[in-house]
Amino acid sequence: MFLFTICSILPSLFVLVTGRKLPEPEVKIEVIDKPFMCYRKSKYGDMLLVHYDGFLESNGTIFHSSRKDGDKNPVWFTLGMKEVLKGWDKGLQDMCTGERRKLTIPPSLAYGKEGKGKIPPSSTLIFDIELMDIQNGPRSHDSFREMDLNDDWKLSRLEVKEYLKKEFQKHGYSPNDTHHEVMVDDIFKNEDEDKDGFISAREFTYQHDEL
Repeated sequence: MFLFTICSILPSLFVLVTGRKLPEPEVKIEVIDKPFMCYRKSKYGDMLLVHYDGFLESNGTIFHSSRKDGDKNPVWFTLGMKEVLKGWDKGLQDMCTGERRKLTIPPSLAYGKEGKGKIPPSSTLIFDIELMDIQNGPRSHDSFREMDLNDDWKLSRLEVKEYLKKEFQKHGYSPNDTHHEVMVDDIFKNEDEDKDGFISAREFTYQHDEL
């Protein structure tokens, strides 16, 4: 009990004495397999397609496998946008298509003191992750350049509207100007931070807390 009490107050004592927070625990990364040729590496903003197996470090119990559970399909997510565990966002950067990694993730970068479902509180997790594909994410620089028709490094309402039209047609939907105008209004309300009537490259790719 005494040891637990001491351990629990150490972080606060460190902040009080030094004025700094304790460094955030890191993800342990082990490369299991890597292709000889790597044509593209993952970065924040990319959409990744992965297969994974998740284990409890404490006893090796598997709590989820994309290959065995559910529809048995790999999963898509956008790297760095808080769509997955913080440990994944940290541990899957600079990864090649076809690469496999083993991530050991401390509780603070996983499900914390609360736990979730089959995962007990304060659990360190191990993931075996294979990267199947990398695509441009909705906030990548490549997507921005595709939308920026006149290459002036900012998006006008017209450019955003034209992009929406093209995307709707690509997926088999008929153009709807009224609907597109509403969407454009919503996009500029949230993304045009300085309210100058344009979305800059920084505003477009910046990682907002609400994402």
